[in-house]
Amino acid sequence: MPSQNHIPVRSQIRFFVVLCVSVSLAAFRWGGHCHADDRTQAAAKSPPQPNIVLVMTDDQGWGQTGYYDHPVLKTPHLDAMAESGLRLDRFYAGAPVCSPTRASVMTGRSNDRTGVQSHGYALRRQETTIASVLKDAGYVTGHFGKWHLNGLRGAGVPVLHTDAHHPGHFGFDQWVSVTNFFDRDPLMSRRGKFEQFTGDSSDVAMTEAIDFISRQSKANQPFFTVVWFGSPHSPWLAGDDDLKPFESLDKDSRHHYGELVAMDRSIGTLRDSLRRLGVAENTLVWYCSDNGGLPKITPDTVGGLRGHKGSLYEGGLRVPAIVEWPAMIKPRVTNYPACTMDIFPTLVDLLSLDPSVAPNPLDGVSLKPLFQQEIGSREQPIPFRFSNKAALIDNHFKLLAENLDRSKFVLYDLNNDPTETTDVTRKHPQVAKRMQKSLVDWNESVKASVAGEDYPEGRVDPDHPEPRWWTEVEDYKPFFDQWQDRWEYARYFKTKRK
Repeated sequence: MPSQNHIPVRSQIRFFVVLCVSVSLAAFRWGGHCHADDRTQAAAKSPPQPNIVLVMTDDQGWGQTGYYDHPVLKTPHLDAMAESGLRLDRFYAGAPVCSPTRASVMTGRSNDRTGVQSHGYALRRQETTIASVLKDAGYVTGHFGKWHLNGLRGAGVPVLHTDAHHPGHFGFDQWVSVTNFFDRDPLMSRRGKFEQFTGDSSDVAMTEAIDFISRQSKANQPFFTVVWFGSPHSPWLAGDDDLKPFESLDKDSRHHYGELVAMDRSIGTLRDSLRRLGVAENTLVWYCSDNGGLPKITPDTVGGLRGHKGSLYEGGLRVPAIVEWPAMIKPRVTNYPACTMDIFPTLVDLLSLDPSVAPNPLDGVSLKPLFQQEIGSREQPIPFRFSNKAALIDNHFKLLAENLDRSKFVLYDLNNDPTETTDVTRKHPQVAKRMQKSLVDWNESVKASVAGEDYPEGRVDPDHPEPRWWTEVEDYKPFFDQWQDRWEYARYFKTKRK
């Protein structure tokens, strides 16, 4: 098999940030701000620099956990995590499909600002990522699993060392990654060198992540680890043992749920490994899904919500989420509305980094105060823009625009109508008016970001790539003869793509 060369690991300069700042991140130019807190008191309570692990599933719906009483799926390890951490019952993906949400995690910004309009769009290299920020703050950084921020479409293939948008270009020291979703016995890339793995994809990704965590723990190095699973994205192929609880389901649903069993098992492996290594107490683990659940899977994937993946209704955006950090978070459940855009500013706040590390307008807020106690209403609404549609969540109200060009809005009261059946604009005209103005103003700021006005150059890099299929990439063509019989790739060779 042709091989890819390793990229040398860049030497790291570790420095300590000694300036304790008030991270209000008021540069969120469209009006929101975080809750203030007493930094002196916080410093006294805060443990040493925490390790950080971000875990994200691929197409897992809001209703697909045991702790939400799913009728057939058992998730004992997620359930245990929920019992030990902060369960976020109103947590939202940054977008209703995968690449855009991943961009929101990396940047703290709505996806369209970053150039990631839909699945298969590349993240602009002009963006500042949380991996780069934490690397500069002394963390060793690693990415494991699905990447999907390099502008390639189609089932996941190993990321090339020549790829101008591989994880290393966005702050990751180590990476074992594929371009998109991946399944059993995956072919992956270790910093550009292709490697064949055996087993369920979730087990494979987590094994690599734990090896990375183990090495950093033994070296007493703080680590930032991103594990992005390929499950339960289609196509589905679960192991025989993982299929046993679902024998009464149709084939697709059976394998879909079987993959979730394996994913849950890998969560247990992670939690057990952190305890075994003696770092669980001061490791923050943040789990969520990248978008809402899928249709045509039985039983229901979205817990009775309206819509599925691709929709700005709750079923397309609301996802399961848990933050576990034994040193700082006492177990509880919250209905505080939060989102993937909050991850970046939260981590910046936790480390007391200067707000200037985020030079571009953010759309998220720090959730640090929420880790300690309930903090009332969210002060900054959560915005979404996808495929010329938009939504704005302001606590229990949600404004939805099915077509931004037509400026037609619908207002929902999620407290009284969680399945979004009734427009309450006439009942709450002032709320509707206020939220419409906020959404329109925010949309104008996004237009400026799309044009590149946030960047020092004042424009988008002219070399930024358009989405394409990996079958169109010259550097992959030497592998085609070997790949055409692999079950996950075969269909791409039966259909010619121009």
